[in-house]
Amino acid sequence: MILGIGTDLANIERIARTLERFGDRFRNRVFTEVEQAKAERRADVAGTYAKRWAAKEACSKALGTGLRMGIAWKDMAVTNLPTGQPVMQVTGWAATRLAEMTPPGHEAIIHVTLTDDHPWAQAFVVIEARPVARPA
Repeated sequence: MILGIGTDLANIERIARTLERFGDRFRNRVFTEVEQAKAERRADVAGTYAKRWAAKEACSKALGTGLRMGIAWKDMAVTNLPTGQPVMQVTGWAATRLAEMTPPGHEAIIHVTLTDDHPWAQAFVVIEARPVARPA
């Protein structure tokens, strides 16, 4: 069953200007060390940050809160599987919220997809609850 859906559209040029203006202060407030390392290795640094920004916004919407009620930017982090597929990891208040909205006997799966077409970066997040398999 679907527990939540969120989407966000971020302007890559706006994120680039924010990076120029606030630098590490912005990076360290919003992105985990892993996200920063990934972005700084990419040719399109601002685009990589913009996609992750959009993913965090989309995840907060899928959690049903937006960026309020105690959720922190770094409570949501985008990493990648070896195949390159993005995955969302939640900690802190975001993990607590996810646990609260997951029905008993189910596990929550967060699906995330990212795309960009300069100057736009977009993310979709779907939170699914799957029944936990019971041993036979």
